[in-house]
Amino acid sequence: MKTRALAAGLWGLLAIILLSACGAPAETGEGVSDDSLITVGFSQVGAESDWRTSCTNSVMEAFSEENGFNLIFSDAQQKQENQIKAVRDFISQDVDYIIIDPITESGWDQSLKEASDAGIPVILVDRAVDADESLYTAAIGSDFELEGKKACAYLKAYLDKMSYKGEVNIVDIQGTIGASATIGRSKAFDDAAKKYGWNVLAQETGEFTQAKGQEVMESILKRHDNVNVVYCENDNEAFGVRDAIESAGKKVGNNIEKGEIILLSFDTTRAGLTETLNGTILVNTECNPLYGERLASMVKTLEEGGTLEKHTYIDEDQYSANELVKSVTVDGKTYPVTILTQEILDERPY
Repeated sequence: MKTRALAAGLWGLLAIILLSACGAPAETGEGVSDDSLITVGFSQVGAESDWRTSCTNSVMEAFSEENGFNLIFSDAQQKQENQIKAVRDFISQDVDYIIIDPITESGWDQSLKEASDAGIPVILVDRAVDADESLYTAAIGSDFELEGKKACAYLKAYLDKMSYKGEVNIVDIQGTIGASATIGRSKAFDDAAKKYGWNVLAQETGEFTQAKGQEVMESILKRHDNVNVVYCENDNEAFGVRDAIESAGKKVGNNIEKGEIILLSFDTTRAGLTETLNGTILVNTECNPLYGERLASMVKTLEEGGTLEKHTYIDEDQYSANELVKSVTVDGKTYPVTILTQEILDERPY
């Protein structure tokens, strides 16, 4: 670790000199570091959503110099080629550890092999990869399919509680195609729609952004005037969908029998839960972004010669301001639904 930290510091000094000459900004953490610090390279998806910003902030806070780390941060701007380049840059700087939040599941074998050959442990966070498990040390993330199952179970239970007998004309605004979050949530949606006989009108990507979510929903509403449920695969998409629905002169709400369009969402950001509390989003299923402390603990465990579980899921909840459904059952297990209040919202850390 000491040798790698020294090398990282020298590389950082050279980067600062070159970038200063060109007038370009240095990436976070690239500088001369104390050789007692643990140097960690972190490749993040981008900054496409409120959730992503919270995740990045959590990691940056945990991997501070005060906590014994030199963090080199790279924003991939939602392009996998940028992530792969960042990983190779980390390897060339001989960092002690690499953390990757992968944009898509596929295409990682070669760069992970390069890190493995260099003897640098890789930890995957948030999303998964479709690669040889021996090429990375550990992965911590969300059970995205379970998230989707919980959301769909809530919708079914809610409509049953309302004694709703009409058609469920549903739209799935997917996330980034190929991302494990999209794969898991979309699979749960597909399975539930088939099981419960929901009428799927459209299934299109909103790329996890508000702008794209609004764009695709506007297009869908022009083709279908009978939409009554929208399954949004993150909060930012839900905001865009809300805007599109309201711009079309329709109403978002929880009363499907009165023509209101029900929104389901994921992430439970503060902004998302605000929309849940006011009734715009019926149910919001958590995807916890606060990985920083868990990741720092994992790195320190490895530093001390310990071992990590290969795959770990982070704990997550589900929230609604509507009291009609207080729990959902998925695969024989019951999960509580937190009835959202302003007090709970005020206490949220993100």
